[in-house]
Amino acid sequence: MPATIPLSFVIPLYNEDGTVTSLFEQIKAVVEAHDLGAFEVIFIDDGSTDSSWEQLTALKQAHSDNVSALRFRRNQGKAAALSAGFAAVKGEIVVSMDADLQDDPTEIPKFIKKLNEGYDCVSGWKQLRQDPLGKTLPSRVFNWATAAASGVKIHDFNCGFKAYRAEAIQSIDLYGELHRYIPVLLAAEGYTSAEIPVEHHARTHGVSKYGWSRLIKGGLDLMTVIVLTRYLKRPGHFFGGFGLFSGGIGFLILAGLSVQKTFWQINIGGRPLFFLGILLVLLGMQLITTGLLAELIQVQMNKGHSKREPQIERS
Repeated sequence: MPATIPLSFVIPLYNEDGTVTSLFEQIKAVVEAHDLGAFEVIFIDDGSTDSSWEQLTALKQAHSDNVSALRFRRNQGKAAALSAGFAAVKGEIVVSMDADLQDDPTEIPKFIKKLNEGYDCVSGWKQLRQDPLGKTLPSRVFNWATAAASGVKIHDFNCGFKAYRAEAIQSIDLYGELHRYIPVLLAAEGYTSAEIPVEHHARTHGVSKYGWSRLIKGGLDLMTVIVLTRYLKRPGHFFGGFGLFSGGIGFLILAGLSVQKTFWQINIGGRPLFFLGILLVLLGMQLITTGLLAELIQVQMNKGHSKREPQIERS
């Protein structure tokens, strides 16, 4: 969808009936005070069970030119909510925020200024988080692991306060809980990201929906992102690398045991290390075979895709 206004806000929410009206009023005041032009705010109700949808309906009626509201019949997760909002935006610049009033709308001009320096994504960095340790400690572990694994040097991947160019954010697919890895997914597509410190307020309404459990989900999603961004076009390298490592360790174990049997007549038939070596060799062979099959599937998919592409004549 071509952009028709300068600025869009995408705000997912779940049981935040105490904050949505105040958040919109604060956003409106900042946009008007800094003369940021026409804007829209797209709220996505992710299956709330409180009166959030009634609040949004009233807000839409009062500010029909600036407010849109989408609703999921049941909770689908933040990534799905963001994806629905990004698909509906009309702005050249897209700002995502949480609905709990912990993000400060007065920071919006800073995001736009940084974006206008030539970046495609600007992520907020909550240097002083106003959250309990049960939420901040898992986040620090997650951010360190993500930066180390992906090579994208951002301190706070979890921060929902971000600004994007519309063409960039609409070029990626979000599902599951991949919203945490938007800068990584954008980097894989060749887009650039920057980070700015933002103020973070203590929660005054509602309760947090996250905790230690997201470490497990985040770890699994990180593996998914690494495979998608690095090995999607070369699955043989992914499976083959693990296969060679496993098979190599198994081979060394069996070679060492064979030396003991040949020169020192040591019985190795009942040793657990002997069975471990055999298991690692077999596992390595299976992984390498899986990688080769994945490469064959990839080749066939590419051939089928090229047949469907229109033929281009060059003069």
